[in-house]
Amino acid sequence: MKHLGLWLACASLLLAFEYGLKPKKVGEGIYCYFGKPEAMDRHNNGNMVNSCFVDMGKEWLVIDSGPTYLYAKEASEQIFRIKPLPIQHVLNTHVHDDHWLGNGYYKQHGATILGSESFDDINVNQTTRMQNRISEKAYDATFPVLPEGSIKADQTIIIAGKKVVLKLVEEKAHTEGDIYVYLPSRKAVFAGDLVFNDRLPSLRDGDISGWISALEEIEAMDIEVLVGGHGFRTDKGSLNLTLNYLKELKKGIREILDQGGDISDAVRGLTMKSYAKEGMYDDLHKANINAAFQMLEWSDE
Repeated sequence: MKHLGLWLACASLLLAFEYGLKPKKVGEGIYCYFGKPEAMDRHNNGNMVNSCFVDMGKEWLVIDSGPTYLYAKEASEQIFRIKPLPIQHVLNTHVHDDHWLGNGYYKQHGATILGSESFDDINVNQTTRMQNRISEKAYDATFPVLPEGSIKADQTIIIAGKKVVLKLVEEKAHTEGDIYVYLPSRKAVFAGDLVFNDRLPSLRDGDISGWISALEEIEAMDIEVLVGGHGFRTDKGSLNLTLNYLKELKKGIREILDQGGDISDAVRGLTMKSYAKEGMYDDLHKANINAAFQMLEWSDE
């Protein structure tokens, strides 16, 4: 029986789910995994999000650990083929679970995981959104681990003599407590879900005005690499889709409100067909109109 148990354990490892992840170099010592511009489901098994690794010289810095334990395991194994450095710091940009459910893997290997205090409101005993939407095989071994050392203001940490600036968005933007990561030496920003491209953003947990302000702050920075939470573009212009979409949506709703229109007028009138070619337009645009209208209807702006 002892040998049978060992055989079953080995067989389980051999049959473990694989994503087929391949890192892409996007800057000096910067490698990212890019997910499909679509919703999480049993086909992509959560591989619809971006996760990045930065060679800091003595360690890999990870920005967003990804959707599952197995994703994080596979991503780190692939990155070790590029350079066998330890992973000692993981940064979580916000509370949506596709960006941090890989934390458990890194915690098991001794990494320090940082995020904003908004994580304090998460109940780790509840079934996660990811768990409900992807296959059991892909979710296997995943267990929620929240970041430690809650970030309550802008913070600079030093890794291998290099500055890593954690910028806390003071207003609600994509979510409450968004963080973006700025590496001055690389002229690089990792924006999490403040930046979407190749698909529309989702306003369900955010605030349109705070989000626009955060993007305008990033737009003013002297950077060359900008990686969002979803989408393949990584130059500074990668924020244009999200920023322009939110600005046009806000302007359109303001005009309807000024004319005495209601939410049904907004849904009918703000088709914004120039964005219809973007991923998830049919899934998200009307929901974004509804969310933004309710935000702006009683706003003093």
